[in-house]
Amino acid sequence: MNQKFKLFLLATCLSSSTFAQTNLRISSPDKNISLTIFTSQANQVFYSFTYRKKNVIQPSSIGFALSKPVAQLSYFTVTSVDSSNVDETWKPVWGEVAQIRNHYKELIVRLKDNSSAGLLLNVIFRVFDDGVGFRYEFPTQPSMHHFVVIDEFTQFAMAGDHKAFWQPGDFDSNEFLYNTTKLSEIDAIAAENSEKGIAVTSPIGPDAVQTPLMLKSADGLYINIHEAALVNYPAMNLMLNKKTLVFTSVLVPDAVGSKAFLETPAKTPWRTIIVSDKATDILASKLILNLNEPSKVKNTDWIKPQKFAGMWWEMHTGKATWQKDGGKHGATTERVKQYIDFAAAHKLDGVLVEGWNVSWEDWFGNWKEPVFDFITPYSDYDIGLLSEYAKNKGVKIIMHHETSGSATNYDHWMDTAYRVMKKYGMNAVKTGYVGKIIPRGEHHDGQWMVNHYQRVAEKTAQYKIMLDAHEPVHPTGLHRTFPNWMANEAARGGEFNNFSTGLPPEHNTIMPFTRLMGGPMDFTPGVFHLQLNQFDPARKQLVRTTLSKQLALYVTMYSPLQMAADIPENYNLHLDAFKFIEDVPVDWDDSKILEAEPGDYITIARKEKGKENWFLGAITDENARTLAVTLDFLTPGATYEATIYRDADKTDWQNNPERYTIEKKVLSNKSKLNIRLGAGGGCAISMIKK
Repeated sequence: MNQKFKLFLLATCLSSSTFAQTNLRISSPDKNISLTIFTSQANQVFYSFTYRKKNVIQPSSIGFALSKPVAQLSYFTVTSVDSSNVDETWKPVWGEVAQIRNHYKELIVRLKDNSSAGLLLNVIFRVFDDGVGFRYEFPTQPSMHHFVVIDEFTQFAMAGDHKAFWQPGDFDSNEFLYNTTKLSEIDAIAAENSEKGIAVTSPIGPDAVQTPLMLKSADGLYINIHEAALVNYPAMNLMLNKKTLVFTSVLVPDAVGSKAFLETPAKTPWRTIIVSDKATDILASKLILNLNEPSKVKNTDWIKPQKFAGMWWEMHTGKATWQKDGGKHGATTERVKQYIDFAAAHKLDGVLVEGWNVSWEDWFGNWKEPVFDFITPYSDYDIGLLSEYAKNKGVKIIMHHETSGSATNYDHWMDTAYRVMKKYGMNAVKTGYVGKIIPRGEHHDGQWMVNHYQRVAEKTAQYKIMLDAHEPVHPTGLHRTFPNWMANEAARGGEFNNFSTGLPPEHNTIMPFTRLMGGPMDFTPGVFHLQLNQFDPARKQLVRTTLSKQLALYVTMYSPLQMAADIPENYNLHLDAFKFIEDVPVDWDDSKILEAEPGDYITIARKEKGKENWFLGAITDENARTLAVTLDFLTPGATYEATIYRDADKTDWQNNPERYTIEKKVLSNKSKLNIRLGAGGGCAISMIKK
């Protein structure tokens, strides 16, 4: 239904063109959410909303500061209001479900700024059953067509001192561990990282956090704050006033301190608040995807989710190096052949090769350009021979383009580099942006770089290349609009198991509620050798999961591009466990969030695309627990041959973490499972319909 009609729900109406204390209300389709927009006596505009009569957002104001023209947009006159009701269903190119319902009520509030500038501003609200999204629109103005935004004053007033899962605010990195505190205890300067000993320094201030921000209220509401459709605008951080518990948006600045350059008509990203009294509903929400535009890629037949091996982890663990100098170069012709052979033998689609191109000896920390040309291989890496070798084995080589932060250099080389990829039959690229950004003074998450990442997505689509971006801005659902932009890092991923004390067991139980709300993550699961002394006997580092949990991550940490992160030799010692990685799909028809609690545990079951098979992953934090689920989502009357990969008895992340048990069972939709998960452990189950 797409019915539009004028709406004038006003407490007081002085005339047809002048409104005082406007009071507008709109509910979600299921009536559980009630959104109110109103103006004060001073003509400030506020919004608030409730979920099942519980306060989610208290009255919160909106506004902007502009430097061109110089204007403070805080006081407005409401000029008109429109509303509509939309209920449609669309099919993603790939994803966690085969189709998505997009059902919301929309309210457009048209405003005129009361300052001398007299600028026009529209605020568009969409109310879904699981939350609210709103964005600002600067329509065409009578006399001004260009704006420079220096601040956005969107507020999110919390209704209580909620439990928060947060990262410190930052302009360049999302690669922090999560802290779990009350809102009033957030301190991104004094607080140490969750691992006690790694100091956190926020360039914004002690009370600043990043989105996605996950919250849990004392009265049982789960609340997630983020943004959707981040296009031509800087990313949003949040600054907390601890006395009032009000968050205010903080935009990432450019090199001279401005936030956004806009040409009318212009739209900001959506500000999103997802809410439910069930944690499982947060993970199941498709609100952020629904707020993004449909695919701009016309023909998507070439976009294929895939699993791949990686010439990657052995550099992290000291077996090899990215650079050729030193005698331990990893990406040699002979070594990559071994990865290709392994991928072909175990039904993997590709092999990612890092360290193949010249200049790794001089790539980091120099803040210079150019470093890489993205087309010149090292002398011991025969790109033509390996491409043909992989083709004959039914495997594709995945390209790696590390920019060393020099985005201007990458802009210059993209066309040439992608033509080289197509010459050698490559259809996927992993990009990287380690280091300070060039242009100098720009940030990873500012408007200039946001536009750069989109240019890469558009350019790779032109060449029919799939994209996996590392060190980018946080994702905001743009994989709907650019389905070739399949995965991102943008968080503390599996590589950090090699740094400092690694990732704590709770990390993967928080990330689906935070980082993954915006889109799939290239987390790099599947590490089987969990004591990292394999190539350096003096190392005491542990990967703080069990092997079974590493398998479960292929289900709980969704990505259409999944790496088998460990080296082939380690997998060859556990081929019975590796069978799950061989079998688990990366594209799904359905997903069931069976149980979840941020920071504690997650259990997800997913149905294979185009088939009747189901796969289940369950993970826990540092506490052992029992997985207890009923499999009523399976097809009634059908039976399934299940293979259960679980932690062995008395196994946890500290004690024999590589021990696992594999069991076979016949299951149906009436079956119940009770499976022990060791501390830091998990289980993975394949259920193949008989």
